[in-house]
Amino acid sequence: MLARLAPELRQYLVVTGNYWAFTLTDGALRMLVVLHFHGLGYSPLEIALLFLFYEIFGVVTNLLGGWLGAHVGLNRTMQVGLILQVLALAMLLVPAAWLTVPWVMAAQALSGIAKDLNKMSAKSAIKLLVPKDAQGTLYKWVALLTGSKNALKGAGFFLGGVLLMTLGFAGAVAAMAVALSLVWLLSLLLLKQELGRAKQKPRFRDLLSKSPAINVLSAARLCLFGARDVWFVVALPVFLSQSLGWNHTQTGGFLALWVIGYGLVQALAPRITGSAGRGVPDGRAATRWAALLTLLPGAIALGLWWGMDPATALVGGLLLFGAVFAVNASLHSYLIVSYADRDGVSLDVGFYYMSNALGRLLGTLLSGWLFQWAGQGSAGLQACLWVSAALLCLATLISRGLPTRPCGSARS
Repeated sequence: MLARLAPELRQYLVVTGNYWAFTLTDGALRMLVVLHFHGLGYSPLEIALLFLFYEIFGVVTNLLGGWLGAHVGLNRTMQVGLILQVLALAMLLVPAAWLTVPWVMAAQALSGIAKDLNKMSAKSAIKLLVPKDAQGTLYKWVALLTGSKNALKGAGFFLGGVLLMTLGFAGAVAAMAVALSLVWLLSLLLLKQELGRAKQKPRFRDLLSKSPAINVLSAARLCLFGARDVWFVVALPVFLSQSLGWNHTQTGGFLALWVIGYGLVQALAPRITGSAGRGVPDGRAATRWAALLTLLPGAIALGLWWGMDPATALVGGLLLFGAVFAVNASLHSYLIVSYADRDGVSLDVGFYYMSNALGRLLGTLLSGWLFQWAGQGSAGLQACLWVSAALLCLATLISRGLPTRPCGSARS
């Protein structure tokens, strides 16, 4: 059946399947590490430190990975990402006495490199599989890839818990390593060998983007993801657990369902923005949706300040925030692929996702510091929400500098 499809569609399905498999194991691994090491008596700070290098190395990988992809091809960087994730999993199969914080941090650093190599490769590859004048198709394909990835990341949280209960930590890690090794072997057979290799090899100094549109979009992306993670990563889970009395299952299950719903909305973004037909979004759409999102963290903070039931304010606010944020993220993911140069596309995409990783890192650090500085509880969460609103306001202002005409034609 696969052989009867158009070559571009076959490659898209291979890239997407590769990305899905990686994302599922990535989400499962995160949940495995959190639950297993919490059970071993690790403190919340020690568990958070396990993921610090995961985020830091994401910044470096996106920048250097784009340059590497332009030189050796996106098929190679995607395959390297897969095999590095297998090695990261193998590092966790050592005897329990070896699983110290530095060792697990090193494994997570390797996993972070693998994740961003895989993501950069998958997002860049789509640019090369869609004709230049089919921007509507490009938007729909990017939205589907991005949305399904986030839905599967949430599903991975559930998978990690199930595997831990049924196979134990070592058994779960080994099963994922075997499954991902099989995916790697399939990618060696099915991916085009020259996919994404630049005709003119970029120099190392070409790592930084020279495109004003990409620079503006990257700055907006940094603020956008910093605004999400400044309250979502540390402050929100701790508040749900400590202040609302939710247990680990309730907190983890709710956040996993939120991520799945967020991914589904991302996949539907072309319909939500009215661009499922011949039209495609431009910088004005990104500005409008960022402005709408700016209102929501402030509204949640005001609800908490006025004494509204915290569970109602947070659950309702999170659902709205997640839906609008998903559309913003999907618009950004389309625009970067659309703006990127076809020859050496991974350079532009890698630079952009470096900003994304910087935003996540900034938001994660601010989330813990602000929540503690403001006294934790409701006051700490409100402080994080107001900083989120300020970052989104900045993202809106920055987005006004984006081109107001879509790249290419709207034909899909």
